[in-house]
Amino acid sequence: MKVQRFFAKTMAEALKQVSHEMGPDAVILSNRRVDGGVEIVTALDYDENMARQRLGEKAAQATNGSRLAELQADQHRRLEEELNRSRSRIREVREKRAGVGAEYDRALADDRPAADWSGELAGGSTSARNTGGRPAAGYSDELASMRAEINSLREMVSGRTSIPEKPAVAASNAVQQRLAERLQEFGLGAELATSLSRQHRAGRLEDGWKQSLKMLATGVRTAREHWLEAGGVYALVGPTGSGKTTTIGKLAAQYVLEHGPDSLALVTTDRYRVAAHEQLFVFGRILNVPVRVVDESHSLDDILDELSDRHLVLIDTAGLTSSDRGYQEQLAELARSDHNIRTHLVVSATSQPRIMKSVWHCYKMANLAGCVMTKIDEALTLGESLGFVMETGLPVAWYTDGQKIPEDLHRAEAIPLVRLGVERLKTMQHGQAVAEGA
Repeated sequence: MKVQRFFAKTMAEALKQVSHEMGPDAVILSNRRVDGGVEIVTALDYDENMARQRLGEKAAQATNGSRLAELQADQHRRLEEELNRSRSRIREVREKRAGVGAEYDRALADDRPAADWSGELAGGSTSARNTGGRPAAGYSDELASMRAEINSLREMVSGRTSIPEKPAVAASNAVQQRLAERLQEFGLGAELATSLSRQHRAGRLEDGWKQSLKMLATGVRTAREHWLEAGGVYALVGPTGSGKTTTIGKLAAQYVLEHGPDSLALVTTDRYRVAAHEQLFVFGRILNVPVRVVDESHSLDDILDELSDRHLVLIDTAGLTSSDRGYQEQLAELARSDHNIRTHLVVSATSQPRIMKSVWHCYKMANLAGCVMTKIDEALTLGESLGFVMETGLPVAWYTDGQKIPEDLHRAEAIPLVRLGVERLKTMQHGQAVAEGA
């Protein structure tokens, strides 16, 4: 198995690199936002059983294929970092050896005996005295040891397997174009759809379609922990109408059904709109759960200090934009809290991709830990939402597909989400066919 990392400014550019260097059979192990762009970790000849063997005991943390791939990518990053550290030590030793050699040459030019100059070199080796050569012998063993370490790390990074040669397959432009069109019908943006389609070099359209959906599923990250079980403090942010308060109501109802109301609390930071708290207070009364309001007399951290005995605290926020009063104040309050608040962006599946990106840029300063997809039942296609989370690298924690509380709240998993997107595409195409035949 060959594992490799790619960096680029956008997801589409990164996928182009993957297509060029790894070919159409590459599997995306993980993708995430990094300074200056995105990072993708990919693999050739990916074998889940082999991945579990290499991870050892850590493989027990993988409850699904997506989590296993993330663990494999994390292991690869650590090995690469160790490899880079070993290379740096090699360079340092070589530079040190070169410095000692230069001093030796100057000593010869001054006609000074080795005994005079050898002690002047801090950390220098005296093993070369009486050898008739430059003082490098003391470093040879160290360099040899480091080289052996690097070779060992290389074997670990590569998975101790040979790299298969790419087959020379002629690309079919017509199939790629049709595949890109279908991916855009699915809801993906033109750039991402084209990048995925170009990785299908030959074969039938259906094969390329399945391959693209597989890459999409591996590229969509999902939350590692179950909020209701793990507990903690979670805040939902997003524009007005995205479904923040309703989602909190669904989460709260599901928690109360499983664990009771005594270890749950609800908080709202929305003190900017008249009657902004009414819906949350209704949920609190129905579920018998306390609701606290952040205002001039009660800061967010003060309230969270008082609720420290609660297993789960859910924070609702005002749907503000960058032009609204209090926008900076609210986000700074979340980002600078002394408590470990896991802030999640609520994204409506009915929004246009540009609006999703704009909202993400607006709320990035809140140190987003992931996102929640809402109103999936109202969206014509789901490719827009899936493309958004793939390009931003935000893990999806939950999705909602209706108004029922709490039935229409679901933990997010990549493969079921992509399958849901395919079903939605088929429904749309069927509706179009019926309309055309009428």
